[in-house]
Amino acid sequence: MNPMSRAVVALLNHLLQGEPWARDRLRAHSGAQVLIDAGSLFKIRLGLDEHGLVLPGIPDCDPDVAITLPPDLPMRLLFERNRLFSAIKLGGSADIAESLAFVLRNLRWDAEADLAGLVGDIPAHRLAGMARSLAASIADAARRLGENAVEYAVEESAILVAPRNMSEFGRALNALRDEVSRLEKRISRL
Repeated sequence: MNPMSRAVVALLNHLLQGEPWARDRLRAHSGAQVLIDAGSLFKIRLGLDEHGLVLPGIPDCDPDVAITLPPDLPMRLLFERNRLFSAIKLGGSADIAESLAFVLRNLRWDAEADLAGLVGDIPAHRLAGMARSLAASIADAARRLGENAVEYAVEESAILVAPRNMSEFGRALNALRDEVSRLEKRISRL
């Protein structure tokens, strides 16, 4: 088993250990094989055991469910996390795919609780707050950088056309089309 598969199995099992509802949902699909395909990034095979936990998948076995991740996965994780699940394609057994999608969509990592076991409750709470603040600042900076890049491309370098200019061009084009139609009718009457 490669290091990426080992890490995914360990991470998913850690998250599932704290969520009995998720293990109950997956327990019904014991023995199922899952393929997670991220194109050139990675391919991971997983299996589901009788306890509702994840184990390494059987190589060269046809999966019961295939999960195909979008090629722009890293960018979506950073900027469009809320729309990530709509870009994932599920194939195979509908029951297993629906259960997996539900569990993965609702599974949450309580990083603060894990950190509290290492450093204590108060430092963990403060560190988690700092991490949330840092993540929000990075997301805000990335959003502003994107807005500035678009503004530069539209206003300064004229690489892109401003939406207001496109609207004006569309109105002018429609007016020209109407004038040409009227002119064609006049010519046909002559």
